[in-house]
Amino acid sequence: MRRLLIVLALLLPAAPAAAAPSAPAFTVTLLDGSGHFDSRAHIGKDTLVVRFQASWCKVCNEEAAGLERVYQKYRGRGIELISVQVQDTEADARSFLKANKATYPAGLDPRLKVANRFGFRGTPYTVVINRRGEIVAKIHGRSDEARLTRILDPLVKPPAPRRAPAPSR
Repeated sequence: MRRLLIVLALLLPAAPAAAAPSAPAFTVTLLDGSGHFDSRAHIGKDTLVVRFQASWCKVCNEEAAGLERVYQKYRGRGIELISVQVQDTEADARSFLKANKATYPAGLDPRLKVANRFGFRGTPYTVVINRRGEIVAKIHGRSDEARLTRILDPLVKPPAPRRAPAPSR
């Protein structure tokens, strides 16, 4: 019996490494009135940074300027950032975004329907989703600019290869 178990163990392939968990798809209505943000539209195209925050959250207010800088640094480079304002009224969410000069897309999730699908446990909460739709980082609490940069830099789309000039004759 022991020999049989050893032979079976040798014949069975090793289990593959666990893949990153898939992110749940979500849609939110954008607070700027421009329509909806659908995460499915970004699969295969962009890395997503989903920031769950609230107007009443002290840390969210403290980190707002840094989040805007992250958005400005990475937009157009294959990384999209969206904030999901949780447990807020539309008026309070708009006031928060305006006061913090936020230009990134923002939606509203007053009853935590989207947030709870991501394992939300309080604000701020930041989730990074790669282009394959896999969750590659979950940050409960503070996620300062330097921390986000360390996570995002490896996920930035590489620049298009430059073509060598044709040899002159």
